[in-house]
Amino acid sequence: MSQYDYDLFVVGGGSGGVRAGRMAASKGARVGLAEESRMGGTCVIRGCIPKKLFVYASHFSDDFELARSFGWTVGETSFHWPTLVANKNKEISRLEGLYLNAVEGAGGNVFYERATLEDAHTLRLSSGRVVTADKILIATGGRPSRDLGGAEGVEHCITSHEVFDLLEMPKRIVIAGGGYIAVEFAHIFHGLGVETTLVYRGPKVLRGFDDDLRDALHASMARRGLKVLTNSVFTGIERRGSELRVQTSRGETLAADQVMLAIGREPNSEGLGLERAGVRTGMRGRIEVDEYSRTNIENIYAVGDVTDRLALTPVAIHEAMCFVKTAFDGVPSRPDHELVPTAVFSAPEIGTVGLTEAQALACGHAIDVYRSTFRPLRLTLAEAGDRTMMKLIVDQKTDRVLGCHIFGPDAAEIVQLVAVALKMGATKAQFDSTIALHPSAAEELVTMRMKSYSKSP
Repeated sequence: MSQYDYDLFVVGGGSGGVRAGRMAASKGARVGLAEESRMGGTCVIRGCIPKKLFVYASHFSDDFELARSFGWTVGETSFHWPTLVANKNKEISRLEGLYLNAVEGAGGNVFYERATLEDAHTLRLSSGRVVTADKILIATGGRPSRDLGGAEGVEHCITSHEVFDLLEMPKRIVIAGGGYIAVEFAHIFHGLGVETTLVYRGPKVLRGFDDDLRDALHASMARRGLKVLTNSVFTGIERRGSELRVQTSRGETLAADQVMLAIGREPNSEGLGLERAGVRTGMRGRIEVDEYSRTNIENIYAVGDVTDRLALTPVAIHEAMCFVKTAFDGVPSRPDHELVPTAVFSAPEIGTVGLTEAQALACGHAIDVYRSTFRPLRLTLAEAGDRTMMKLIVDQKTDRVLGCHIFGPDAAEIVQLVAVALKMGATKAQFDSTIALHPSAAEELVTMRMKSYSKSP
């Protein structure tokens, strides 16, 4: 009999932790899992899923307007925030149950408690119970940053943890940040009729994305009347009765009912007892791991956002699957973080996979760029709306497609399949030899024959 209570103990019940626990248990391992909040983690409870539901809700204002161009007469419309929140809660409770059943159904034990490390093989639950494990996996994810660089009034702000459960929808909101979360919630609230202002420290939002995507997004936000203040940061927030006043580094005073911080996320590693077990952490508390997700302590692993590698739910799941293969199947498996597709659910949305133009040049590639902008067929009768932009980055030497970037309706759905082609090493000639599906937006990817321009590093 093993000297430990469990073969594997997982700390964290999010996507990565649940996948690892379920897979290990299904292979016969004795698995325990501790989650101090709700099963499903950030993605299910306060991230991807509720966010996408809110995105859908925000699109109807555009849809009602567009319907007129197709002959529909749309009557008076109204939106009820409490209904959206209640229906969202019902759905995430259903998903939470599925996550719980995934672990328990495979034979694992779930503890709704906080677990902290006592040493490399021992954990203490918040109830006082002590358990031991041969292997430990830390999958505690991340949390929103509240670091405003010393600006006063941070206690008046909400983050993505609180935004989904506001008792009432604000009439005015100011959002700090320029990444996924900031951009998406700016579009959500604007689409729901909220007076929305986005404040970002850089010259253009979505740092790290292809510049053509960023430019297209900025033009779209301006057309929609979504106010964006760039090269600006909060210097203070104060409450005056029911109103919040935001001071910025550019001297603006912005009045709002809610102020949301979306200024980045931090690994959720504090208070886990990592120092007692000797686990090494790096910048901002990230747990340092090797290429197999193993920490400096041989039997302790970490996956997902707590490692601060690539903070995406499918990546955490992939890392968890590789961990199980490595630790329980005897097949050392390195997570593959190359050519990971991603989307920003703005309006319209962004989908991207592979290298940006700047990244390709920085990597030493001489490139050909194919770019097309057009009005989607769905919008032609209205003679208004955003133009779709599609862009392919092609290596001149090998003809391999290095990156694909789309701004337009259904961009995420299109890019998911493009990622398969890029993963297989598809060339521009192979894109060109594929017969188009007409009429569709995606056909543009296989009909762009004229090179827009070429560049060399």
